[in-house]
Amino acid sequence: MASTLPASQPVPPASNAAARARWRAWLPLWIMSAPAMLLFTALVLVPLAMTLALTFYRFDPSIGPIAAFDLHNYSKVLGSSYFHTIFLRTFGIAALTTVLCAAIGTPEAYILSRMRDPWRSLFLLAILAPLLVSVVVRAFGWSMLLNMNGLVNQLFGLFGTGPFKLEYTTFAIVIALVHVMLPFMVIPVWTALQRLDPQTENAALSLMASPATTLRRIVLPQLMPGILSGSLMVFGLSASAFAIPGLLGGRRLKVAATTVYDQFLSSMNWPLGATIAILLLVANLVVMLTYYRVLERRYARSMG
Repeated sequence: MASTLPASQPVPPASNAAARARWRAWLPLWIMSAPAMLLFTALVLVPLAMTLALTFYRFDPSIGPIAAFDLHNYSKVLGSSYFHTIFLRTFGIAALTTVLCAAIGTPEAYILSRMRDPWRSLFLLAILAPLLVSVVVRAFGWSMLLNMNGLVNQLFGLFGTGPFKLEYTTFAIVIALVHVMLPFMVIPVWTALQRLDPQTENAALSLMASPATTLRRIVLPQLMPGILSGSLMVFGLSASAFAIPGLLGGRRLKVAATTVYDQFLSSMNWPLGATIAILLLVANLVVMLTYYRVLERRYARSMG
């Protein structure tokens, strides 16, 4: 006599249960981060998307921007030697500022980490003090120091030289940017030094390594994450700086940020200004990501 087997009940797959468990675990995080994401979208992503859309507009001097899908602005910027010079000057100044900040800030952070209180607190306050002053005020201060009748040229006059044209030069822009950006290099390097085990230096010295070899082979490789972080911040902020190049570079020594300002407020050519801004953002990201990848691989090889 044939027996009738009960119909088997469908068993939900394990993957669905795991997916629901992951969703329940991530749901509180999504809820807590939703206000910040909405604020970021409203203040960053939406204006960036509107600026990108503006780059495809045409510009008529008589009526202003005209809505149209047109690549004329990109071809004008990418095919003009005038804009090539501006972008090369912008990234040259940013690169030189980054190198000088790394050369000055790394030893400064190393010396700062070896200090004891209260001297360390006093010197740290002196390093962070420029951040408490407006960039415009600092730019005017450097303008007063570097102009033809400024303190620097007066010092040269004591030695029978000068006066030299220091204001409205690349030198003035770079030295003021180094003054402004140096804390953004010192703090990441100093933070990396706080994680450095001093016993590794003592072990190297006990094995008859010289202080220079210990600094080069032991300390510096462990500082590379801090130097990398500081360099990325300094380069990005220097490439997009506006106040210092605008006040110390004058009307003739233009960078990308001051060119965008002129196109928006002087020429009223908003599509061209938006195009320069977007290309500056893209070029900045490409340079920073390439720099990050190269140094990250070198750091990984040096640390084994």
